[in-house]
Amino acid sequence: MIELKGVTRRFGEAVAVDNIDLTIETGEVCVLVGSSGCGKSTTLRMINRLLPRTSGQILVDGEDINKADPEALRLNMGYAIQSTGLFPHWTVARNIGVVPTLLKWPAQKRDERVTELLALLGLDPETDARKYPHQLSGGQAQRVGVARALAGDPNILLMDEPFGALDAITRESLQQEMLRIQRQLNKTTVFVTHDIDEALKLASRIAVMDQGRIIQHDTPEAILRRPASAFVENLIGKGDRGLKLLALRTVSGLMERHPEPRHPEPVTDSLNESDSLRIALSLMLWNNTEKLPVLDASGAEVGIVNREQLLKVGA
Repeated sequence: MIELKGVTRRFGEAVAVDNIDLTIETGEVCVLVGSSGCGKSTTLRMINRLLPRTSGQILVDGEDINKADPEALRLNMGYAIQSTGLFPHWTVARNIGVVPTLLKWPAQKRDERVTELLALLGLDPETDARKYPHQLSGGQAQRVGVARALAGDPNILLMDEPFGALDAITRESLQQEMLRIQRQLNKTTVFVTHDIDEALKLASRIAVMDQGRIIQHDTPEAILRRPASAFVENLIGKGDRGLKLLALRTVSGLMERHPEPRHPEPVTDSLNESDSLRIALSLMLWNNTEKLPVLDASGAEVGIVNREQLLKVGA
C-alpha cells in the first residue's frame, strides 16, 4: 500500500529524515516511534504531501505520490492530529462531514455516514452531533477527530500522536477503540507516537526511529525479544520486557477451554477472553492463586488460565 524508497527531508542544512526505506502493507498498522525530533511526524507528513520530500520516492498503490493531485491524494488519506484540528464554529456533524462534502456525496449519504461514525466512536448521534467543539471533553473531541479522519472512507489513515494530550484513562479507552475499529475496518494506518507502550499495543509492525533513520522495523514481539541496538533496548525498557510480552497476547489464546460452557455462581475475580495475559498474571498475584476462570460475554465460564502456562509465554 505505502512504500518509501531512500526518502530524505532536509530543512536547510539539518537532516530531519535520512534516506529511509519503509514498506507498509495493506491493512497493517505501522507505528512510528522514537524520541522527539527523530523524524516521525516529518515522515508522516511526507506521505500525504503536507511536506515535500527532498529526495527519494514515496509510492501509494505503486504510484508515485508526486504524480497525483495533492487534494485527491489527501482526500483518500484520513488525517488525525493531537490537537484535533476541529473547526470551532462548526457543529460536530459538520466537522465530521467536511470530507464527504468535498467529495460531493449526496446529503443523505453524508448524514448517514456521520451518524454511523458517531455510533462507531461511542458518541450519541442524537445529542453530540449538534454540539460544538468547546462543548466536548478532550476525549470526545479526539473521537470526533478520528471520526472526521474516517468520514470519507479513506484507504489510508494517518495519525500524528492523536492521544498524546489526553489523561491516562481516556488514552487507554481510545486505544481500545482504535483496536476495535481496526478489527472492523482493517484500514492501512500509519500512527506516530513517542510512547513505546502505545506502539506495542496498537501496531502490527513498529518502525523505531532515531536521528532521522529507521533503526528497526519489525513486529512488537520481535522488537521485544530481539532489539536491534542498545537504543531500541533502552526504548522498550530492560526491566519489564516479560510483562510487555504478556500484554501482547490475550487470555483466549492460552486458556484451557471447557468442552461446554459452565454457569457457575458469581465469582469475585475472573477474566474475560479479551483480557491480556499481563492482566491475568496481575490478578493471580493479587489473589495469590494458581489459576483463574475465564468468562465469555454472557458470563458463562468457558475456560481456565493456569499461572504455570502463563509464565512460560514470557520466557
